Amino acid sequence: MLPSIRQAQPADLPAITAIYAHAVRYGTASFELDPPDEAEMRQRYEALRAGRHPYLVAELASGIVGYAYTAPYRARPAYRFAVENSVYVAPQSQRLGFGRALLDRLIIEAERSGFRQMIAVIGDSANTASIELHRAAGFRMVGTFENVGFKFSRWLDTVLMQRPLGEGAASAP
Repeated sequence: MLPSIRQAQPADLPAITAIYAHAVRYGTASFELDPPDEAEMRQRYEALRAGRHPYLVAELASGIVGYAYTAPYRARPAYRFAVENSVYVAPQSQRLGFGRALLDRLIIEAERSGFRQMIAVIGDSANTASIELHRAAGFRMVGTFENVGFKFSRWLDTVLMQRPLGEGAASAP
């Protein structure tokens, strides 16, 4: 059963915070070392929504099972049409197609918002599930930054993947 995908609301932030906290504490998808609290997650959410970035949740009858959003790829104005995507799924809900449902809808929403390139910055080159998720959604491998993060007493790579949105670079925005 696929979840319903909808725009995140402030009331979803406790569930979003819990999902992200687990990813920070136990995984290498995020290079944060300490999970942010709900107040910090609210500030991040509000900043992204103010910048017209889609911020989605996947919901089942039992509650929120994942979330996804875009954020500016870089702060300089020339990058304004490029976004970085993030997708997080609750541990008990992984490998059930929820990440793909979120990413597919995020791509659509980012195109509607006028963005032209989506970049996945995947923590840990051993994160094959995320790499394959992005490949299946039309991302291509761009490169790997080797040994740029240090977490759980080991060096971690960052994998970069990219996907055009809408017309991509075929025309001016």
